[in-house]
Amino acid sequence: MSRTLVGIVGLGLMGGSLSLALKHHGGSHRFLGLDHNPKHCEEALALGLVDEIVESLDALSHCDIIILTIPVDGIIAVAKTLEPTNPNCTIIDLGSTKAKISESIPSHKRHLFVTAHPMTGTEKFGPSAALPDLYENKVVVLCDLEKSGEHQRETARRLFTKIGMKLVFMGAKEHDRHAAFISHMPHALSYALANAVMRQEDPESIVALAGGGFRDMSRIAKSSPNMWEDIFRQNKENLIEAIECFQKELKACKTMVENEEWEKLNKWMEEANTLHDIL
Repeated sequence: MSRTLVGIVGLGLMGGSLSLALKHHGGSHRFLGLDHNPKHCEEALALGLVDEIVESLDALSHCDIIILTIPVDGIIAVAKTLEPTNPNCTIIDLGSTKAKISESIPSHKRHLFVTAHPMTGTEKFGPSAALPDLYENKVVVLCDLEKSGEHQRETARRLFTKIGMKLVFMGAKEHDRHAAFISHMPHALSYALANAVMRQEDPESIVALAGGGFRDMSRIAKSSPNMWEDIFRQNKENLIEAIECFQKELKACKTMVENEEWEKLNKWMEEANTLHDIL
């Protein structure tokens, strides 16, 4: 039985976890890894995330599947330069914004690409952060799938289904607006919360008084600034709209407190409680 040759560009949390998940769920794979960080390459080999490290994109051109788990700007650059020699190659990017990626892929190889966003992650990064169950029972959004080839569509569906993901389909622009409200704006708020507290409180008070609620809300402020700067830049317009909507709600809360409109405030909080009925 021939092994599926999988190239992973970006040997951090997402790429490493995908390798572990595929190994955990069985099948015959050989993993080739590429990362600009030599330390990541050493760690990925030592942890068994990949079987071999390669030095260039050309060394992945014969792969059956290529996974791009790097920042959006890097994905766009790779999409323009990567020229697979395998005519049945499936290239899957896991970027957190989709429209600019989808639109940037040259038309002559657009059918080889599947633009996907697994709605999962942690605040940790690097090969050592990889988890075998990171993708289990999580949603993956497959965008602009009509632009992908039939073989590539089926390969992506099988791969994500195999590792236990729930498939959702939508357009890339639609995805980016939803992601701004549900994923990107909460990260901006967590960074803002962390900075607001750090600028007003001394470390001893933070340690003494920070309870579970504060820890939960500030946890994702530990996420990679480089990665999230890239995401914010790529989804700028949608993120600004989401932040403005949040500012409107926060201003309403401030006004109700200032005016001692406690009954109105209580009703506003009850409306917020209904979110967890959905979740």
